[in-house]
Amino acid sequence: MSLPDAGFDRVAPVYDLLARLVFGRALQQAQQAALRGLPEGEPRVLIIGGGSGWIIGEVLRLRPQASILYLEASPAMLTRSRQVVAGLTPEAGRQVELRLGTEDFLKAEETFDAVLTFFFLDLFEPLRLGHILRRLHRALRPGAAWLLADFCPPKRFWQKGLLTMMYRFFRLTTGISGHAIPDLRAELTRLGLSAGPAEQFYGGLVAGSIFRMAPRTIPAPVAEPA
Repeated sequence: MSLPDAGFDRVAPVYDLLARLVFGRALQQAQQAALRGLPEGEPRVLIIGGGSGWIIGEVLRLRPQASILYLEASPAMLTRSRQVVAGLTPEAGRQVELRLGTEDFLKAEETFDAVLTFFFLDLFEPLRLGHILRRLHRALRPGAAWLLADFCPPKRFWQKGLLTMMYRFFRLTTGISGHAIPDLRAELTRLGLSAGPAEQFYGGLVAGSIFRMAPRTIPAPVAEPA
């Protein structure tokens, strides 16, 4: 099966190493900041485009009773994620479903208490991005958290240069359709989510943010006419 976003197979063996060489711990710090928004208890969590799977262990460390759907379009990245899960507790294999696919592989009835999009949404051109956002939005339960870690629109010359080189590299090696960092904060707010805390790293180029769906409101009882 060939998926439209499977191009990261080519960089899977070196992806984490490249990220650390360029950004140090900033990308991990942004993800950890966003994870502070994980719902309590036993949340049902969707991780989409999670790469090599490092974040699975972090979610289970913070929420040991969570159940996770890990949705990844790259078979090579999914294989690496499977190795991560195998190295965790025996229970992790029962709590984590690893599924090869894109947002269109979500089942109509699947809903989640939290959706994690970490360094994923910036890969797509506006039309595809809009489709992804709407599909994930439909999978959110009332009051759910949308946890975002990603790059911010650049404000400094060196940031613009770095992102230009990054996009050129990943378009060449993986075939991504994106050409520039979208304003994801504005996009999620437009969907009706409330923006919560955000923490910035790497000179403001990277941020971890927490968004929330509104809880379902129960209409007030209507008094009977006298």
